[in-house]
Amino acid sequence: MSSFMDETPTSRMLSWARNSTIYRLERRMMTERQLSDAIAKKAKQKFEDISEVQIKALADFAVKFAYELKVLDDVAFAEISTRSAVRSGKSKKAIAFKLASKGISGETVVAAVEEVDDLHSAVIFARKRGFGPFRRGDLDEKRKAKELSAFARNGFSFAIGKRVFEMEREDAEDMLASSSVF
Repeated sequence: MSSFMDETPTSRMLSWARNSTIYRLERRMMTERQLSDAIAKKAKQKFEDISEVQIKALADFAVKFAYELKVLDDVAFAEISTRSAVRSGKSKKAIAFKLASKGISGETVVAAVEEVDDLHSAVIFARKRGFGPFRRGDLDEKRKAKELSAFARNGFSFAIGKRVFEMEREDAEDMLASSSVF
């Protein structure tokens, strides 16, 4: 016996959703989908006998509330995440995948990674891993295969990986010193 009341969240539920939204977004930036999923999951745990319709309504309310506070912005999230990922040596492909997995729209992902320079990111990756121009040991066939396959596994094209692999240390350091992360 379902009534209209079972479909509408109670004022207690809405108050909880508002407070939970503030709590979550004070601690870290989230995408619209991350916030919606987090509120829905927690609402199922918090409220006994809550209906699926009420859960959806609470999640939608939380997202709308966050937009009203101007603390939810998928475009800004994508731009900030992209800059951070580039600084840590992530490829354009890896960044795009990560953003899409967080619920960022395809159009926003494309715009966010448009300026990413995979060569620059690959040099950062090489520096972090001690590959190519930053290698400390001797190069043998096993090490060469390991380094080149690591570039590929991390989303860099073979051409980019090979170019960084063969780069001189001075050229790599000059590239890192002269380029700015958009």
